[in-house]
Amino acid sequence: MSIRAVVVDDERFSREELIFLIERYPSIEVIGEADSGEVALMKTIQLQPDVLFLDVEMPKMDGMEVAKSVRELKKVPEIVFATAYSDFAVEAFRHNAVDYLLKPFDEEQLSHTIERLEKKLIGQKSYQEKTWMPTKLAVEEDGDIRYLDPNDILYVYREGRVTKVVGKARSYEINWALKDIEARLTPFSFFRIHKSYLVNLNYIDRLTPWFNGAYHLELKGHEEKLSVSRNYVKNLRNQLEL
Repeated sequence: MSIRAVVVDDERFSREELIFLIERYPSIEVIGEADSGEVALMKTIQLQPDVLFLDVEMPKMDGMEVAKSVRELKKVPEIVFATAYSDFAVEAFRHNAVDYLLKPFDEEQLSHTIERLEKKLIGQKSYQEKTWMPTKLAVEEDGDIRYLDPNDILYVYREGRVTKVVGKARSYEINWALKDIEARLTPFSFFRIHKSYLVNLNYIDRLTPWFNGAYHLELKGHEEKLSVSRNYVKNLRNQLEL
């Protein structure tokens, strides 16, 4: 279990030095880096890191502005500020920063910072993983509620205002939005192949080129071919292939 980090600094050598020091700790994985506040915000939205190692003084959007902006996100990362100046310390802790690293980086200070992150984040992740999660998808049928095992669902798609769940034996209609079902089913090996389709990766049998970068998908035990949008092909192959 690792802490996912993004390192932000407009100075390349300073950024590379901090990444080098951080990667010596097996509990932390650097999943991205940014050379400006704007890129840092974009990477935070895309990658959803657990922590930002954030330089304070940057042109245009500085570190304090980034820290303020990420507080508006659904998943708020922890903040560790890194700067050559101690003047910003008081303001940094107003943003609930875990720590405040001074340049040039002191390895002992960084070690204490990593310890704080481990206590705060790894313990929290362990709790979340142990938290019970629903394992059935509820569909209403003739006034009754039927509970479907996700492993028995081949795919789900949106048609008009109705979402249809295609199982091994039959199909069901539900009123949920596709994005809501996707949030529930993603942990059970479901993947979006089109803006209107989710498929169970365990039933994929063949992927065939179609036209204009799109593909046809064949599922085990199912005759109908599904269309894979070219926007999803690369990520789908990454999910399926060793």
